[in-house]
Amino acid sequence: MILSQSVKPLLLKALPSARWMSGISGLLDVVMKDGVRVITMTDIRTRNSLSMKMLEALNSAVADDSSLRCILLRAEGNVFSAGHNLKEIHSGNIESHRAVFESCNRLMLRLRSLPVPVIAQVDGIAAAAGCQLVAACDIVVASDTSSFSTPGGSVGIFCSTPGVPLVRNVPRKLSSYMLLTGSPISAQTAFTAGLVSLVVPKDKLEEETQCVVESIVSKSRAVLALGKRFMYQQAELTEENAYKAGADVMVNNINMADGQEGICSFVEKRKPHWTHED
Repeated sequence: MILSQSVKPLLLKALPSARWMSGISGLLDVVMKDGVRVITMTDIRTRNSLSMKMLEALNSAVADDSSLRCILLRAEGNVFSAGHNLKEIHSGNIESHRAVFESCNRLMLRLRSLPVPVIAQVDGIAAAAGCQLVAACDIVVASDTSSFSTPGGSVGIFCSTPGVPLVRNVPRKLSSYMLLTGSPISAQTAFTAGLVSLVVPKDKLEEETQCVVESIVSKSRAVLALGKRFMYQQAELTEENAYKAGADVMVNNINMADGQEGICSFVEKRKPHWTHED
């Protein structure tokens, strides 16, 4: 088996256990290793634009299965994604335009609803819908040379859908600045504002991303699924209702098989043996 060059740095620890899942020439490489699905956008020619084919490929690539523990989304080249393919949009019609945004919406919502954490590894430019894709992920690890922007207004197409996750991730004044001016922000500014989880030196990006991945896969899938679901649900509740709902979730969590196993392993001072079952 030959793995693409783009995924080799992250998979050096256990190449024999890596399994080629699928790939669309010129668009994606998808590799599965120890429950981690590494999805690499490879359409460097279009700056990894979110064309209709790319969106369809990503929607397929992020499908859930019981062996999945984590998804890592990354890109080849110095552009994570430049956003929608404007040449494709220019040559389309109102029906094709609607189809593109429906597919894009479906992808963003699917990332949020997946029971496993989705990590974006960003090394370069994330613009417009590319920035939206970053904002829709649960965790973002970015190199210190990366930048983030929503510049659609400059070409007459305001970044309305990219703004949906953006305004839910960063303070209003910063999202307004990004959306209304189109000016990029640095990785450090994105980190300070809450769009990015970690900013690391470019030469440490693979190593630091690997640490995040390993931390996730060491935990119970069922427990993280419960936690991710409530993490987003409670944000829409009042504080009082969130506490009430959270108490029920905690009780259910404790009485899950993996909740009991976690407590027992702590008391017995041993590593837990997860079932990963609800």
